[in-house]
Amino acid sequence: MLTLLAYAMIAVFMTAVMSNRLSALIALILIPMLFALIGGFGPEIPVMVVDGLRRIAPTAALLLFAILYFGLMIDVGLFDPLVRLVVRICHGDPLRVIVGSALLAMVVSLDGDGSTTFLICVTAMMPLHRSLGINPLILPAVTILPNAIINIAPWGGPTARVMASLHLEPSQVFVPLIPAIVLACCGAVMIAFYFGLKERRRLASAGGMAVSDEQTPMSQILATRRAVVSRPLWLQLFNLGLTAALLVLLVADILPLALVFMIAFAIGITVNFPRIRDQRERIEAHAGSALSVVAVIFGAGVFTGILQGTGMTDALAKSVIYLIPESAGTYIPLITAVVSGPFTFFLSNDAFYFGVVPVLAEAARAYGIPVDVIARASLVGQPMHMLSPLVPALYVLTNLSEVETGSLQRFALPFAALLAGFMLVGAVLTGAVPLG
Repeated sequence: MLTLLAYAMIAVFMTAVMSNRLSALIALILIPMLFALIGGFGPEIPVMVVDGLRRIAPTAALLLFAILYFGLMIDVGLFDPLVRLVVRICHGDPLRVIVGSALLAMVVSLDGDGSTTFLICVTAMMPLHRSLGINPLILPAVTILPNAIINIAPWGGPTARVMASLHLEPSQVFVPLIPAIVLACCGAVMIAFYFGLKERRRLASAGGMAVSDEQTPMSQILATRRAVVSRPLWLQLFNLGLTAALLVLLVADILPLALVFMIAFAIGITVNFPRIRDQRERIEAHAGSALSVVAVIFGAGVFTGILQGTGMTDALAKSVIYLIPESAGTYIPLITAVVSGPFTFFLSNDAFYFGVVPVLAEAARAYGIPVDVIARASLVGQPMHMLSPLVPALYVLTNLSEVETGSLQRFALPFAALLAGFMLVGAVLTGAVPLG
């Protein structure tokens, strides 16, 4: 009964969001509460919701101060040189712009934090995409797809979780997957190239034309901002050094990420805007973006709190095991790789890697299959995970890109599944995930 309730709740939630009948925020709050009531968990709802909010609070704080920090750095023109470089290279060609956006996202994703990648890449590239009339869904798509692949690095979330849950080392999990990751990255560039060709033809047939650096609204925006926020060289160097130090701390994982952004924002706004009035204006300028994202994060806390508190997470995990017939035991690695996509889409990484994967690993052990094989197989579906409604960074991306979450999911999910297929092919061909 609980398993059916869990699958029904996920189906209703995804239908409501992807059909744009409900916003992500409203669906995250109301739908799990409704199904908890149907399941007879009414009296426990307040406790489950508070537990979920408590678990999500550090993430909400991280995103709040990350948005404020990078908004501040954009205001003072830190990323303007990067944008001008990309503009010069692209020369107003939609194909170059889209492929360049994907490559930029791939490089910036090396810091292991999706929110940081989206904040930098979207704010840098969106004015150029808009000025050329490129489909607004393409920029978030070519940003999130490479990020989902690079996030498999050992300092990223999923690999760290699976290594912790199965007590493995990076040499056992990540290193054998490197060829598959490279293949998937090539696939992401190919998808961006496909988007670019398609947009180039569409814009050409619509009478569009490439624009020079001087003709783009982006150039006008940069010129205006340079006049408004002109900063001495020493201050620009300070901002660059502060951001570099922040990124180093993000990768080193010495301090909680929320605390890192809090400290960086406090230092950055104090040095750049010493007057209290100016600081208040800068915070108010980004309050709308921060509020819309943080509100959805707390909504996700309600969803995950009820999902775990009612036992639906455990029921979903057990349902996977029951679906595997005994005769298919030797194919558990392949089965794990195939289900990792949809399951990391419908479940949080914590629920999947600490709840489902250990059970699959124990079942595989009975057939003489090493634990590290299951660990690698469980990472194959990560390209689909970043589009999950349970990923807080997704709402940062859609908010910055000014697109609906459901619209982006419908647009990008087929390509995310294709990248998961690239990952699987690469892992099978190199023996990282045996067929059976």
